[in-house]
Amino acid sequence: MKVIEGGVTAPQGFLAGGIHCGIKKNTRRDLALIYSQVPASAAGVFTTNKVCAPPVRVSRKHLQNLRAQAIIAASGCANACTGEKGLEDALSMTRVTAEALGILQSDVLVASTGPIGTLLPIDKVSRGIRHLAEKISDHGSEEAAAGILTTDLVTKSIAVSVFLGGKEVRIGAIAKGSGMIRPKMATMFCFITTDAAVDEHYLHCILVKGVEKTFNCIDVDGDTSTNDTVFCLANGMAGNEILAGRDANSLVFEKALEFVMFEMAKAIVRDGEGATKLIEVEVRGAKTEEDAQRVCVAVCDSKLVKCAMYGESPGWGRVMAAIGYSGAEVREDHIDIYFGKKKIVKNGIANDMSRKDIRPLLKPKELKVLIDLNVGRKKAVMWTCDLSHKYIDINL
Repeated sequence: MKVIEGGVTAPQGFLAGGIHCGIKKNTRRDLALIYSQVPASAAGVFTTNKVCAPPVRVSRKHLQNLRAQAIIAASGCANACTGEKGLEDALSMTRVTAEALGILQSDVLVASTGPIGTLLPIDKVSRGIRHLAEKISDHGSEEAAAGILTTDLVTKSIAVSVFLGGKEVRIGAIAKGSGMIRPKMATMFCFITTDAAVDEHYLHCILVKGVEKTFNCIDVDGDTSTNDTVFCLANGMAGNEILAGRDANSLVFEKALEFVMFEMAKAIVRDGEGATKLIEVEVRGAKTEEDAQRVCVAVCDSKLVKCAMYGESPGWGRVMAAIGYSGAEVREDHIDIYFGKKKIVKNGIANDMSRKDIRPLLKPKELKVLIDLNVGRKKAVMWTCDLSHKYIDINL
């Protein structure tokens, strides 16, 4: 596998772009379009929040046949909690996109992100869609990536290339997400494109599995949004034999797709609102995978732990407390904790390291917390970030 340039337009047959259409009061891009020149196998995974936005409901319906050809996404307005008018506007975005591209309305997926409870300026959005449809190109991935940002500080994109049966296959992605990030999906988008030929049912299965390992293993602030969306379009233009999960090529593709999703998930946490550190939390030695996951979630979601990481505080007791209330089966006198490669807790008590010794371990911008419960053989990994004063400023 090779990392390449191009984002969502690296795979054959995909065009993209992004513009400012007037949703945001400033001049930042607020509309993005991704288009496959041929109909594609498609899959999607959405928020688990029972209060979900109209674009989520529309896209779920359009994905029932596991086919799609375009993704239209707006930023600066979530179009959530907007009633029947919001549903009409989401449908209107798919209709205008379909007309502008000359494709079926049911083959258009829609997404929106931003503040909840306000209506889209649908006339501006509709004009923007028609204009954007004329501007998309095979080098427009970065513009599309900019068009989906809200409080993000940077765009997020990646592309990789693999060979399957002698055919080069490419996978590209763009993502957004910075706040309201909780391991049950989050206020995030990830749009994935590939020119691989993939059976639509297999594509759905591996996307769901990949989300569980990646986007459902990140945490910024413990909130789950109303608009979370991950889409994957596979248009088959690479000319490989159709992947259906029964051969070695399918495994290569699945690993490449998972790599792309991992990179996007970590990019979201790295760009968490006000974040200064990316923190990997690994739990091992648990009796069950569920217990390992419970401890991961408790530590990653602990505001006290996150504040300690920001302040480079040696207060490892906050990690111990989170382990204890996680609901996992643990034995206090078996627990070991590492900051980086240094064991700071052994058998549940301090491991002869002073607070002064521990502080430097928390200085790196990317650091690891390893927790060994020493009661079994199961493990889990998640990623989180620290919590700084700036997070409050952003969310006032």
